[in-house]
Amino acid sequence: MSLRNYPATIRRRLAYAGRHFTPTWRYGFNLKSTLAYKFDQPLLSGETARILADLNRNGVALSSISELLDDDSCFDELNEAVDQLEKEWADRIAAERAKADEHDLTRKNFIFQLLGEQPRLDPESVYARFALQRPILEIANAYFGMYTRLRFYNVWHTLTTNTGARESQLWHRDREDHLILKLFVYFSDINEGAGPLTYAPGTHRKGAVKRDPEFFIENGVRRTTDEQIADIVPQNEWIKAFGSKGTILFADTAGFHKGGLARACDRVMYTCMFTSPTSQAKELFDRPAYITLPASKAQAMALSLRYN
Repeated sequence: MSLRNYPATIRRRLAYAGRHFTPTWRYGFNLKSTLAYKFDQPLLSGETARILADLNRNGVALSSISELLDDDSCFDELNEAVDQLEKEWADRIAAERAKADEHDLTRKNFIFQLLGEQPRLDPESVYARFALQRPILEIANAYFGMYTRLRFYNVWHTLTTNTGARESQLWHRDREDHLILKLFVYFSDINEGAGPLTYAPGTHRKGAVKRDPEFFIENGVRRTTDEQIADIVPQNEWIKAFGSKGTILFADTAGFHKGGLARACDRVMYTCMFTSPTSQAKELFDRPAYITLPASKAQAMALSLRYN
């Protein structure tokens, strides 16, 4: 039964239970997609199997276009599209750079989203087609153990700043779902000076770290300092996602992470996100009233609004 059939109070309580109790989330909320996947799941091997193992163990995995995707991938097309966006928005990026150090409570002004705050969902666009490639969907669905839903894509241009860390530059968990899989493709070299994503391995729901750190509240969101995270995961175990252009990063951002504190150079990345089909997070796409779904079951499931 859809959550929408329950009274609002019951929906909130069920949503809380589903988020924090794996069996309810999987076999209550997402039973249909879990069972559908169970009878169709492919056998992963090679690089996809290695990435899945790293995700299950650490919550984060690094790969590359050349290692994961074949010659038919649309990376070159995506690269051209990102280059075009950078040119089209050059003046606006320069204007935003002048304001990047201002503490704006309404948005993360150190990240400029090249497809806008709420991108139009277009299955024919390269931004959707890249996310829906077979190896990527196989990893996402295997990690969740169900058919997942594509919830978001965009191109982020992170601007250098000089102020103290704030918002997502501080340690936090994302809240869209019980498991969350985000994919990042690097279109610039990302080193320490570019504000790489930094991850506390094992703090995802599947991980071995079961104790949460102390925290403080920033704009109504729980944030955590380096010292507080180090109390549960030693600093020498943190994973910093360095990489050159063409690097692919998978991360379950329901685990503790931070990123975007660029000091020396800007960071440019394509990103997309997968959740369970019944995630109660707000709609992040400008979704058309009607979409022609692909013949591939996994792709159709990923684009469907709801199928539980």
